[in-house]
Amino acid sequence: MNKSRGRPRGNPATKDRISSVAYDLFLEHGYRGTTVRKVAAAAEVDSALISYHFGSKQGLFGEAMQFRCGKSAAMVRALEGDQEGFADRLLEAVLEMWADAEPLAELTRMAPQDADVMQVLQEFLEREIHGRIAEFLRGPGATDRATAAVAVIGGLIFTRYLNPLGPAATMSDADVRRIIAPALRAAVQPARRSRVVA
Repeated sequence: MNKSRGRPRGNPATKDRISSVAYDLFLEHGYRGTTVRKVAAAAEVDSALISYHFGSKQGLFGEAMQFRCGKSAAMVRALEGDQEGFADRLLEAVLEMWADAEPLAELTRMAPQDADVMQVLQEFLEREIHGRIAEFLRGPGATDRATAAVAVIGGLIFTRYLNPLGPAATMSDADVRRIIAPALRAAVQPARRSRVVA
């Protein structure tokens, strides 16, 4: 195939094809063993097109692993509806995203051994999840409440999936709901003003 040079053209079908090819290569060779050049060759595109669509190898990895919040139907559902049930929907989204999810299972395997993969996860939590939660919560203290929510979720993800800690790793989903949900609900609630007693 004749690879086009010069300014790359944005094409959703091409972007999806690159993501699909990259996913297979990341699974086969791991993060470090997969280069942008290898992906470009396998997808039969110019490597400039990968930079155009994904920005970097980390961005490509995040897309290939379907780890972007905007592509998660579970997260979209969590950010719909009223704020009262938000914490429970958010927790369900986390459980759903990791339930029998091959891309996330592979991320789980790669993350503890690769700082770049961990950075993708950190960027996902900070830029995608935190920002979207803060935007959804709105109002006074929204950023602080989003930070608290991400701390709870990040702790759950790390101790249950990425670097399993005995008690957290062996919890059933029902136990996660029972134990973690109250903390997450408290995290997203607006701070109550304390009464000043004269």
